[in-house]
Amino acid sequence: MLDLWVASWRAAYPEIDFDARRPWLTSQIAALESDGAVTLCVMASDADAIAGFVVIHPETGWLDQICVGLPYKGDGCAEMLMEAACAISPGIVRLDVNADNLRAVRFYERAGFDQVGRGENTLSGRATIQMEWRARK
Repeated sequence: MLDLWVASWRAAYPEIDFDARRPWLTSQIAALESDGAVTLCVMASDADAIAGFVVIHPETGWLDQICVGLPYKGDGCAEMLMEAACAISPGIVRLDVNADNLRAVRFYERAGFDQVGRGENTLSGRATIQMEWRARK
């Protein structure tokens, strides 16, 4: 999971040393899981590698991480992970996305998320967009 996360983020932001952030991700996921969050992985078709993963808290709907490996972008893996996240937290899913990550913003909008606020990434200082998906009644 760490290798997939580093490679994916390195492709999006090559100027940031994501290898140095491995300990942060490890402790972040451990803290989230100890508070009740769930980590789901999608295996690659050959089952020798993780194609992607999502970390979401079922009670709060907070989606902290969603990541798809570079070889699996565009093959439906992200949509599968998002469907799983919405099933785990069927009322609401909330997240922050870097405002300059236009591919991700468009993905969330296609998945039915609305922009509900602005913020700042605590690690990079980049502007973020707070987004939210609510089950349609």
